[in-house]
Amino acid sequence: MNRRPAILVVDDEPRSVEVIARVLDEEFDVFTALNADEARRILENEWIQVIFCDQRMPHTSGVALLTEVRERWPDILRIIVTGYTEPQDMIGAINEAGIYQFIPKPWHPDQLLLAARNAAHLFQLQRDHERLNLEMKLTAVTAEARLGAQQARVKQNFHFDTLIRAPGSALSAVCLRAAQVATFDVPVLVHGETGTGKELLARAIHYSSLRSDRPFFAVNCGAIPDELLESELFGHKKGSFTGAHVTRIGLLDQADGGTIFLDEIGDVSPAFQVKLLRFLQEGEIRPVGSNESKRVNVRVLAATHRDLYGEVGRGRFREDLYYRLCAMVLTLPALRERRPDIPVLAQSILDALSAQHGKRVKGFTEEALACMQAYDWPGNVRELQNEIMRMLVLAERDTLSADLLSPHVVRAAAAETRAVETRASEAGASQAISLPDGGPLKERVERMEATILTETLVRCRWNKSRAAEELGLSRVGLRAKLDRYGISRGGAFSKSH
Repeated sequence: MNRRPAILVVDDEPRSVEVIARVLDEEFDVFTALNADEARRILENEWIQVIFCDQRMPHTSGVALLTEVRERWPDILRIIVTGYTEPQDMIGAINEAGIYQFIPKPWHPDQLLLAARNAAHLFQLQRDHERLNLEMKLTAVTAEARLGAQQARVKQNFHFDTLIRAPGSALSAVCLRAAQVATFDVPVLVHGETGTGKELLARAIHYSSLRSDRPFFAVNCGAIPDELLESELFGHKKGSFTGAHVTRIGLLDQADGGTIFLDEIGDVSPAFQVKLLRFLQEGEIRPVGSNESKRVNVRVLAATHRDLYGEVGRGRFREDLYYRLCAMVLTLPALRERRPDIPVLAQSILDALSAQHGKRVKGFTEEALACMQAYDWPGNVRELQNEIMRMLVLAERDTLSADLLSPHVVRAAAAETRAVETRASEAGASQAISLPDGGPLKERVERMEATILTETLVRCRWNKSRAAEELGLSRVGLRAKLDRYGISRGGAFSKSH
């Protein structure tokens, strides 16, 4: 039997240690310490892979302890749990202790579990990497062949065909245009709402370009303060600012010959826009605290959910920077604009999640797919993925039905317009009901009543007894209303209102 990954939790608050341990102990072997001395004893006697450490503790700080851990046990992934996230403190923690991740308080159990899983996985990857390095020293030719195979798999995994879509999808035209521009070494600006897959498209462009065998780095510019973003991209010299204890090589330097993806470029400050513009004009970087510039060859792909051209008109984004970034503009359609893709995309997501969590299901009922196609998905693919994850967790059968959907998704199906009704009917799905814009009060009340009946039946999986009980009707009374409005499972209204 394989041993589970071991995690050490260090916090001077016993209650906090207990809660974190309870969250993690189903998947990990959890060790706990209330101070630095206890932590050292455990580290000396146990094979710890990940350490969660509180920042503020008596006699020592989390950064101080993790700095020692970095020196003595460098392979251990180090995570800080803190309620204080000042930029200078974050920079100091990164430089001194090599922090893998910050988890702010109050944390969510899912956030804690995800961080632990990712860190344990990275620890294993590091071990595998070390093993491969040994093999490469012994069999260089074999190792080179393996590296080539891995690069080929990466290219295949991030090809345009991996952007899931149905035949005739609105996404296909975007992918075709992206494939055309991929081989031309020009900047590309990807526009689209949050969750539409902008980074996936950027990766596909990189791995279809002449730079595909060189590095690709992605940076979320909207999630990092200016001070950290400049250090992240351009690097810094030791001693250039408080907390800069070592020299850091920036991502633009590391990506030399490759591609960098600047996500949410519309969120950067005017001051940083000037620094980025200089790099794009000159092709040179100057690390913070350095007097020397270095020329790098990096292709820039950028993305934003904002109307960047409109931001230029409002004076919030530099016009010269905009034109440096948008030699080609690609706009990813929102999920509501590619509704025919939803069944294919949902099935792909379900297959991946069911394999990941070991819970096998066949797919979705037609009614569930119709409800999902009727909903607008403001969070796009990310929201769809979360909804399918919820359905999978709640499922008790091998097919996911409409009653597992969140209430607001079901309501969207019940309020769908007649145009969407026609499309859903052609796809063999349940037709939905829409409230009329006008008409006599009696007619509008009847339509509202029919909408409520349909929504309740869908939620109750067409169990008429349950629906009648929820609505405060007798079963006979419910049947009479269904006959009156022509409501049936998989059918449409036979009576027009």
